[in-house]
Amino acid sequence: MNDAPLPDQEGTVKPVRVKLPKNQNLVTIILIVITVLIFLLQFITESITGLDLLFAYGGKINTFIKMGQVWRLITPVFLHGSILHIALNMYALFIIGRRMERFYGRKRLLLLYLLSGFAGNVLSFVLTPAASLGASTAVFGLLAAEGMFILQNRKLFGSVRTRQALTNFLIILFINLAYGFMPTTNIDTMGHIGGFVGGLFFAWKAGPVLNIGGQPPFFDMVDVRKKSDVLIASLVVFLGFAIIAAIPFFTA
Repeated sequence: MNDAPLPDQEGTVKPVRVKLPKNQNLVTIILIVITVLIFLLQFITESITGLDLLFAYGGKINTFIKMGQVWRLITPVFLHGSILHIALNMYALFIIGRRMERFYGRKRLLLLYLLSGFAGNVLSFVLTPAASLGASTAVFGLLAAEGMFILQNRKLFGSVRTRQALTNFLIILFINLAYGFMPTTNIDTMGHIGGFVGGLFFAWKAGPVLNIGGQPPFFDMVDVRKKSDVLIASLVVFLGFAIIAAIPFFTA
């Protein structure tokens, strides 16, 4: 909780308590655990057979997607190609996911993560012929949602904190996108952009919009976003990118 000054009826200023939403880490931790366990299974099967069987059956491989294996538009989120690959993605998920889960709640964060991953893999499927895997499509969606959260709640944060937070956000975004466009890297930049766009739209229409509620001197932050907004945003992102995913089937 944070102390903030508030004038009472006599005009004097007294400290008040603004209660923040409780820390929530469950979905973030579960996603990390599942992803790490799947990577271990990848490692074990490849050590035994010489082949990454999980990638063969779940990676973003355009040829197989065009044959109807559409689950490959989401399963790559849980697959990784190396220890460094999964370490970087899970670190980013741990940092950003915990911050977002506190305000998004468990169900909405899970929706954001999966829809961003789906959007990223769809754009990669349509625009990039190379095979790919990794949670970075979903992580870029979380990053977009964090930026939108700051922007939509700028009145609560204040102009100085908002400006600082958005500046940091833009710097991180620029560095990551610029690195992805370097010719020496093997990064699915289109997947990152798709995840970012999907997460940005979802956050714009379904992300938390906070107001101060309660009675003095005890206040809390209340999310005034309607559940129907979350449902509509989820459908729009899913159906919108599903339509985009259908394009190669009709233009081949």
